[in-house]
Order: sequence, then C-alpha cells, then structure tokens
Amino acid sequence: MGNKGNVVEARGLTVVRGTTTALGGVDLDVPSHQIVGLLGPSGSGKTTLMRSIVGVQRTTAGSMTVLGRPAGHPELRRVVGYTTQAASVYADLTVTENLRYFAALLGAHASDIERALVAVDMAGLAGRTVGTLSGGERSRVSLAAALLGDPQLLVLDEPTVGLDPVLRRDLWDLFARLRNDGVSLLVSSHVMDEAARCDRLVLLREGQVLADATLPELLERTGTSEAGEAFLALIEARGEEGR
Repeated sequence: MGNKGNVVEARGLTVVRGTTTALGGVDLDVPSHQIVGLLGPSGSGKTTLMRSIVGVQRTTAGSMTVLGRPAGHPELRRVVGYTTQAASVYADLTVTENLRYFAALLGAHASDIERALVAVDMAGLAGRTVGTLSGGERSRVSLAAALLGDPQLLVLDEPTVGLDPVLRRDLWDLFARLRNDGVSLLVSSHVMDEAARCDRLVLLREGQVLADATLPELLERTGTSEAGEAFLALIEARGEEGR
C-alpha cells in the first residue's frame, strides 16, 4: 500500500482555527523506512500536523495521503500507530488489560501484547494498574499499544517527554530497531539534541516548514555545528527575509 518512496505526502496542507492559522500551506514528504524528526517549539504546529496525518484533525485546505490512502481512511487503522503527548490509556485497568483491549480493537494476536511490553521494557509492570504508574511509564504503555499489530508507520508525539536520559536513549534505540525492521517513524520533539538520532529532520515554526533535510545538510546550509544553532539561524534568516 502506498508510494514505495514516501509513506506520507502533504501538499498545501492548511489548518485554520478561528483567526489562528495552525498550519499554513505545508508541503511534506515522509520517506519510507526512515526516522523523520519533527522538531520545533511548543505551538509550532507539530501536534496539528500529526493529528492531520492520522485523520483526527479537520483540515481547511490542501491534501494528505498516508500509505497511498487519504488520511483517516479506515484501512489505515491497522497499519498506522499513533501516540499522543498525554498517555492515552485507561488508569483503572492494568497494563495488560489496556493492551488486551487495544489488541481486540485492532484484531491483533494475543502474542503481540508480550512482544510490545518487552519492546518498551514494561513486562515487569504488566500487572500494575496504570493509575499507579509514573508519567513516563504511562507513556511507555501508550507506545506499547501503538506497537500492537503490524504498524507500517508510527506517528509519535513527544514520546520521550518526561523520561530520564537512560529511558530516552533506550526508546531511541528501539526506534532505530523498528526502522531497521522496515517501519517508518515520524517522531516529534522540542529537544534539539534528539535530532542526531533521526535520518531526516523537518523543522516547524508558526505552522510553516523552515527546513526539510538531513542533519548534515542542515548544518552545511546554515554554517552551524548543531541542530539548535541551525534552527535559530533559520529563524533569523526568515526574519531578515520578512523585513
């Protein structure tokens, strides 16, 4: 299903809420079998773009295809995994009960539950009620739910927020293994040091794409040495253009 080169293609994607333009004519290609980092400050449009990709955001204009289907198409539900910034799990159920519920919705095999728990290092807490877990642990349960079935694309909104450095490292190692197994990932973050973990970077600010490039390309273009400096250089250059 979908273009062999891209798992997501957006053209002129626009989202307007009242008088606020959350996305202003975004063009975007997410290549298959890569980790694409969606970077930018809070309010830049990252979450709106991700919600558009999974089909839960009403768009004002433009087009979006995901794995060759219109965003939100029913056939995408089994092949696109999505985690929100806030953990989307039930606090009064155990970890395993949550995953059993989501597996039933997806028609996923029961064996997927153990595999997903091991992948996010939550097997030891499988019997715990989610309401007793820390914020980071709840986030990992949400990620486990997104791994159920056979996702071809994972859309992960700030999956490492609130995690300690060791868990952040372990999750990025997991993302790399998933990429190597043929899964495509779009991972949002406002932490610029995570850019080095990505195959490609999309930098957003105020609903606009400032850059879509590899990290080496971005550094060469801006004459900087790290992603944070490059982002600031692009903002300053955009400001000069607008004068």
